[in-house]
Amino acid sequence: MIQDSDLLSIQELRSKVERAHQAFERYRNFSQEQIDRVVEAMGEAGRSNARRLAELAVEETTYGNVADKIAKNLLNADLLPRTIRGMKTVGVLREDTEKKVVEVGVPMGVIGAILPTTNPTSTAIFKSIIALKAGNAIVHSPHPYARRSTCETIDLLHRAAVQAGAPEGIIQCLTMTSQETTQQMMKHPKIAAILATGGAGLVRAAYSSGKPAFGVGPGNVPVLLDTTANIPEAIGLVVDGKSFDYGTVCSSEQSVVCEESLRATVLSELRARNAFLCDEQQTQALERTLIVAGGRINPQCVGKSPQTIAAMAGFTVPPTARILVCEIKGVGKEHPLSAEKLSPVLSLLFVRDFAAAVDACEQILKFGGLGHTCVIHSKDESRIREY
Repeated sequence: MIQDSDLLSIQELRSKVERAHQAFERYRNFSQEQIDRVVEAMGEAGRSNARRLAELAVEETTYGNVADKIAKNLLNADLLPRTIRGMKTVGVLREDTEKKVVEVGVPMGVIGAILPTTNPTSTAIFKSIIALKAGNAIVHSPHPYARRSTCETIDLLHRAAVQAGAPEGIIQCLTMTSQETTQQMMKHPKIAAILATGGAGLVRAAYSSGKPAFGVGPGNVPVLLDTTANIPEAIGLVVDGKSFDYGTVCSSEQSVVCEESLRATVLSELRARNAFLCDEQQTQALERTLIVAGGRINPQCVGKSPQTIAAMAGFTVPPTARILVCEIKGVGKEHPLSAEKLSPVLSLLFVRDFAAAVDACEQILKFGGLGHTCVIHSKDESRIREY
């Protein structure tokens, strides 16, 4: 018998949202102490399985590396629970007797979560913990290319939450996903709010759904390296950030912008930190390899090692190379490497002065990263404020 996969996925969505809503009707009456026990158990489950989930994510998606994905899992399963430990989220939160204002924390309902392929396990841990900490249920829609690792993560979090007293069904994961299913989830009457992580189109759809939405889209992050900065320290931080999980983090540095007077120092410091400086021919080869028709990122390059990407572009780099660095001459469509690259490839743009650097960073943000993240390394407080 032939079955329509879209219809089946929408049927699964409706069933799991309903199940999560029934669980929420019980969970919404939990005390702060009961909620906190559930959250602590979820954090422990994430910590205990941080390595296994990282290995699953890399195996399934081929993006990033296990060591850094473990760190991301622990950021959300260890640092997050410790940071929000003791935080009051339900009941009376604050009271201003003078102004006669009482702030009361009230759960919203079932949260609809859309997850990325670049961070499929750590994002699932994060969204599950913050949803349940605020007294809500949650239904996750994993990326089709990361379904197995995401669903495994959510299954272990659900089991931990239930063992700590949460109702069955409080955390759900869709096993059949499509663009249509995601759209239907955002419109579902029992979805109270949306947490969307993905491309610009997805985030726009979430904000246009008519529901409260928190979206994180692409981050084409510029880094202004000022003449007053501690250059060795700044370059070390940039290389660490750009190489982390092979550049799959949306807040990863994409382009360093600095004055021409810093050229020799910057190039020397990059070499000292095992950054491979590409020549003009290698840069052009990377442009053709990384950026495909329509200015999109080649998915085959996302989250791959510098050695793999260089080989795809037709040249070799030492096994010690941590990132690939390409000098660009401007920003925009005529300069493809000024876009977000989701890989350990860093662009480098030299300009005449600080004003030109600020202008270039603004152009980079507008070229695919507006509203996300920008960075400045400087010791000049007035320049930092101007930036």
